[in-house]
Amino acid sequence: MGRVLVTEKLAQTGLDVMADAGHEVDVRLGLSPDELVEAVVGAQALVIRSATTVTADVLAAGTELVVVGRAGIGLDNVDVAAATDRGVMVVNAPQSNILSAAEQAMALLLAQARNIPQAHAALVAGKWERSKWEGVELHGKTLGVIGLGRVGALVAQRALAFGMRLVAYDPFVSADRARHMGVELLDLEALMAESDFVTIHLPKNKETLGLVGADLLARAKPGLRIINTARGGIVDEEALAAAIRSGHVQGAGLDVFAKEPTTESPLFGLPSVVVAPHLGASTVEAQDKAGVTIAEQVNLALRGDFVPFAVNVAATDVSETVRPFMGLAEQLGRILACLNAGLPDTLEIEFQGGLAGAGTGILTLSALKGLFGEVSEVPVSYVNAPQIAAEHGLEVRETSTVTPHDYVNLITLRSGEHAVAGTLTGPRSEPHLVMMDDHIVEVPPAPHMVVVRNDDRPGMIGVVGTILGDAAVSISSMAVGPSATGNTALMVLSTDGEVPEAALDRMREAPGISAVHAVRT
Repeated sequence: MGRVLVTEKLAQTGLDVMADAGHEVDVRLGLSPDELVEAVVGAQALVIRSATTVTADVLAAGTELVVVGRAGIGLDNVDVAAATDRGVMVVNAPQSNILSAAEQAMALLLAQARNIPQAHAALVAGKWERSKWEGVELHGKTLGVIGLGRVGALVAQRALAFGMRLVAYDPFVSADRARHMGVELLDLEALMAESDFVTIHLPKNKETLGLVGADLLARAKPGLRIINTARGGIVDEEALAAAIRSGHVQGAGLDVFAKEPTTESPLFGLPSVVVAPHLGASTVEAQDKAGVTIAEQVNLALRGDFVPFAVNVAATDVSETVRPFMGLAEQLGRILACLNAGLPDTLEIEFQGGLAGAGTGILTLSALKGLFGEVSEVPVSYVNAPQIAAEHGLEVRETSTVTPHDYVNLITLRSGEHAVAGTLTGPRSEPHLVMMDDHIVEVPPAPHMVVVRNDDRPGMIGVVGTILGDAAVSISSMAVGPSATGNTALMVLSTDGEVPEAALDRMREAPGISAVHAVRT
């Protein structure tokens, strides 16, 4: 169980999910940057929204951090690279507010078309101005959707119901998928030239920062109206204000700004601009979903389980076929590290059976996590395992064979003279070791194990058993596998506790025993 530092308002349901898992939920709102650095000390998880900035200094102070959770989509306020360097998982709630964000875009679209906020302000100020705030219909107009992801697709779906023609720019969407959605794909300049309204649904990164600037606006269809509920900075606010003043762009509806929070923008004084203080996710439903989702992700991360919404893990697409084998792959990595008594130069991983065609990237990460967990001085996670492998010069080779041999599914790890293989068996899909150093064995992995290589002759099991008995260590299970030549055998024993080093040394010194390894899984 760990301490979870929550620095911004989170739905009570989310707080309860973490507390019910046994974690200490420490809610500290309104922290300054210096106070955050102090508060994060000793925390295993940090949960934020958009107002808290997680810098490299915060991450350095949080030496026990396992995960940073953002209760929302954007991660502009988290130094993801620094978190990855430290092995800290960064997770978000990418599906929590997509419906609310899409509805906010539609609200701004309608507000732009019908001048509703302006007419409201005039009327409550005592002015009846019907002709001044004449609007336009959405029906028959062309809506350009920049970014046809989750939110963009929902906006497109809703705009179709208004009878709008849809065009979109998204280099990652196929023409077939777009046609299925009733959308025509165009390049960005053509979209701007044909659209009466444009709605933006892109992530903020170095490619999209300032994307809608003076040059692109100059190519826009006269009278264009722009909606942005994605991220501030994608639209150049100065350039947009200039285009609106010139009359080339009719107006804009903005929910996001380059600097937030803000009460100043060149767009604020323009009567044809409708603005909101980043309310895209500000619905009761979205906040509840974001709180619960991020709480569930934090619980998974603190348990050491796979986290589906981790943004800095190399493999996040995990099938139901692969998921049960993650723990086994990690155990095999630990066992191989113990057999090698250190870090090998190469790691060969072979997947056989149904696993081979199901996406095994997360299993490779799991094996690396187990391998380095035994030899690394820094905490190892799914996040930094590939980086640690690169830093140590470990060459990882993966092979896959969809045709099963002795087992329906099999994972084999091999390095130098050592190898270990395992599978899941039985109605409960329990892990079993089935090969070690090319000796056939059948034994479930256990927290404490001993691997003994000995001459294949009578009495060797009794020698090992006597030594363990003298050390007051009980054998829980045992498997013996002879070599193919019959000269040597391998004993794999599970014990009820850690075997004292003195007992291991007695085994190593016993006649007929050539190698002894203590294994932890």
